[in-house]
Amino acid sequence: MKKNIFSLLCMLVGILSSCNEDFLNRDPLDRISSNSFWQTKGDFDKALTASYGMLQNSIFSYGMPNLDAITDNAYGQHNYWSSQTIVRGDISPSTGGYITDVYNVSYQAIARFNEFLMQLSTYQESDMDESMKTQYEAEVRFLRGFFYFQLYYSYGAVPIVTEPLTLENQVQPKATADQVLEQSLTDLDFAIQNLPAVPFYENIGHAVKSSAEALKARVLLYAAYDENGNPDPAMLTQVRDLALSVMGAGYELNPVYENVFRDGTQEGNQEIVFSIKFLAPDNATPMDQWLGDWLVVSPLQNLVDEYESTDGLPWGESPLTNPDDPRENRDPRLEKTIFFDSVAIDDNIHFPSNNRPTGYGVKKFLSPGLMPYGYATQSQQDWVMLRLAEVMLMYAEAQNELSGPDASVYEAIDAIRARVTMPGLPAGLDQQQMRERIRHERRIELAFEGLRYYDLKRWRLADEVLNNVTDGVIPYHFEERFYLWPLPQTEIDKSQGVLEQNPDYQ
Repeated sequence: MKKNIFSLLCMLVGILSSCNEDFLNRDPLDRISSNSFWQTKGDFDKALTASYGMLQNSIFSYGMPNLDAITDNAYGQHNYWSSQTIVRGDISPSTGGYITDVYNVSYQAIARFNEFLMQLSTYQESDMDESMKTQYEAEVRFLRGFFYFQLYYSYGAVPIVTEPLTLENQVQPKATADQVLEQSLTDLDFAIQNLPAVPFYENIGHAVKSSAEALKARVLLYAAYDENGNPDPAMLTQVRDLALSVMGAGYELNPVYENVFRDGTQEGNQEIVFSIKFLAPDNATPMDQWLGDWLVVSPLQNLVDEYESTDGLPWGESPLTNPDDPRENRDPRLEKTIFFDSVAIDDNIHFPSNNRPTGYGVKKFLSPGLMPYGYATQSQQDWVMLRLAEVMLMYAEAQNELSGPDASVYEAIDAIRARVTMPGLPAGLDQQQMRERIRHERRIELAFEGLRYYDLKRWRLADEVLNNVTDGVIPYHFEERFYLWPLPQTEIDKSQGVLEQNPDYQ
């Protein structure tokens, strides 16, 4: 009897051991495993969509207007991404918000891209030929180039990771800032060489050659200025030539300024060079709620005052100035970009439920058909990351710095102004006067597109401009060391001494 029981126990142990071994070797049932993925072209199509999806993170898409809340353009009453903390100058490795999230989100995206590229390099099935593999690689490297630029411009020297990490090599030392910039440019060069030479509006949401050219021009423009605010002519020559290429690639300024930003007028829009796609209900955003109801971003008075009168003269100096109605006889972009007290578009009106700390809100990206804005509002307007007007402004800036205000500089700026019926610039401007006009035009044309902070940093004007903001709801404080942010302390702690903090924050 005991012998039989012993035999039965041995049998059960063997069965359980076998089952346990089988159980441990099974792929998870609630998610796709790498063992069963990357088997067909369809898998790579899904992974490519997921790669583009990394751009949908709010910090780099529909949340970008909030980046203006750390500039002289706006106030962020809800302190999204620690905007108030940063404005006050409380910037340290433990600040959180933008200081931490730009770093973490960028490397999360880069990790996904590196896995895609590694799997693509070893894929041998017949359903994907070499030209298709090269195009997929170019699209993902376009994306990776974008995120390495974010790291370069925010932190300078950071680790460069171009392959999937393992337990053995997961902690990486910093590369130099120049090497990080070169990585971004190398990825974008590959994209330029291998993406389709068709306009973005003909390529159903996928990056094209001109998308990569425009992004490379932006990267070089921001990298061109040294610590004294002086530009590198060689870099600006590249910016000029890249901008010219995009300007000749089949794009046109949309005759209706706001059509670039609103759902329903973005598909096929010939001004958009690259955008981040959204579609309700699965990929909806809270943009209308944030901007139109909660007033997450509140424009400051000094920005409102920057909009000229319709005669091209500064408001307050122009004989058309009406102090009792500051919206009268103003650059039409004021009414299209900023709302006064309530949102009024066409025959629709919405009174925000939140406080209006400055009396103004951001109107530029709002959808009139979704009023009244609230918790249930599902916004699906695409985030326009690159557009022709910005490219033309980049061209004008580079050409003016290289050769002065020649006819082509006037032509680029005047075309942008003519689109909203503003008069052309006065003749006879010298280089410095044109420089100021271009900087004004960038602030007005690109307001709340998340570029103002980058502009102030590259022109080396952030300390001068931000420390002289007098109409902010909170006090501004900017120090020289803030031109580069500290690496997040959480990453320093995890690196076991390998990752070194930026010098000004040690």
